[in-house]
Amino acid sequence: MAAVTIIVEFETLDGKASEFERIMLDHARRTLNEEPGCERFDVIRPIDEAGLPKKNFLIVNELYSGPDAVIAHRANPRMAPLGETIAPLLKSRRLIEAVSVVPNVPEEGKRPEDLNAANDD
Repeated sequence: MAAVTIIVEFETLDGKASEFERIMLDHARRTLNEEPGCERFDVIRPIDEAGLPKKNFLIVNELYSGPDAVIAHRANPRMAPLGETIAPLLKSRRLIEAVSVVPNVPEEGKRPEDLNAANDD
């Protein structure tokens, strides 16, 4: 089963970015703690070409173990109230849902915690 990535770009209304960011950081923390199928939930502030934060934009990048985990995420009882809470803060929202085109192949070799002077070649 392929992992599923969800990326959402949010544009907030003027003056609402800080409140929205606080809500999304809490949502990310709770999702990671409550949903075993959520493997990553990053809250990202995009920057422009000069390296400055883009005003009123925030991106979330979520990784789920598979489609069933996404279904469970969407069924979380917190989702409907979250949507109602953030709707008045947003100017726009753009969703991207994707699967990796690179197969999930285990890395070969030793893991960092397994390395020691005894296995130096």
